[in-house]
This record gives sequence, C-alpha cells and structure tokens, in this order.
Amino acid sequence: MFVRNLREATPFTTADGSTIRELLSHRDGAIRAQSLAEARLAPGRATTPHHHAATEEIYYILSGSAVMTLGHDDTRAVGPGDAIAIPPGARHTIRNDGPEELVFLCTCAPGYEHADTFLEG
Repeated sequence: MFVRNLREATPFTTADGSTIRELLSHRDGAIRAQSLAEARLAPGRATTPHHHAATEEIYYILSGSAVMTLGHDDTRAVGPGDAIAIPPGARHTIRNDGPEELVFLCTCAPGYEHADTFLEG
C-alpha cells in the first residue's frame, strides 16, 4: 500500500504558474493512469491560460473563492464544494478573487506532465 501525506509532498510550480503538491502519480509507481495534487493560488493570482492536449482534469475547490474560465468566455464563480470538469484541449484558467489563499485538488488523467501543458497567454 502506498500512502503519501500532504506534509510529505514537495511543492513545485507548474507550467501554468500554480504551486502544487503532487500526492499520487505515475512517478510513484503505484498509480499509472492519473494523478492527484493539491494546488494553491494566492489572493489576486491566476494561472496562465493554457490547455492540455491529452489530459483531462477535475478541479475540486476546498477553500477560498475563484473565477474559473473554460474556453474564452465560459466564466463562473466557484467556491468550496465545486467540482469543475476540464476536457482535453479546453483552454482554461482559474483566478483567486478572494481575500484568502485558494486551495483546490486537481486530478489529471493521464497524470500531469509539464510537456502536456500549452500556455496561451
């Protein structure tokens, strides 16, 4: 059994500018087709608009408030308890519009890779 606690996960900055702590992925050898990470964005910060050619994602908001944009004009407010589906190839960005740090889980299938992140600026 492979178990990783969030405190054991080393934070790193993704190509889109968010800070994540990868909890489970194909890099661990226990998981092959997906990844799970905690992501954080400071107040006023946003990820660079981007897409993933092969990867589908789910964002699940744990705390804070944000504005999520999918495509160029599909925008809505999101907060704790919201799960956001992001299909492969869909341009997306999330912006922390609240006074506290935005914390969310991100699942990717296949697992996250910098090489599958295409910035759109």
